[in-house]
Amino acid sequence: MVDLHDVLQVVIMAISITGAVIVLWGIVDAAAAFLVMKVSRGAKDPIGRSEEIRQGLGAHLLLGLEIFIAADIISSVASPTWDRVGILASIVAVRTVLSYFLRMEIKQKA
Repeated sequence: MVDLHDVLQVVIMAISITGAVIVLWGIVDAAAAFLVMKVSRGAKDPIGRSEEIRQGLGAHLLLGLEIFIAADIISSVASPTWDRVGILASIVAVRTVLSYFLRMEIKQKA
């Protein structure tokens, strides 16, 4: 018989891996775009292009953070103890503040 707790752990791991892949994808994409920009001699607006790269990375980080928060929420539902709820609240608070400032940065530059 399949245990619900084991299924939730697999779901949590899959969601966390998805968040990590999105963040890593953003990092690789930003690094590659930055290197292409630096290597190409005919870049017309390097400051504008750098800003686009940074905004793209910020969008990936923001999405990754939101996905990590979802995994943390599901994790606390899987085994709710006051200790885990307290830790979750702290993690969600920090990630929410980071998400807020990343979102503000992206909106400000757009």
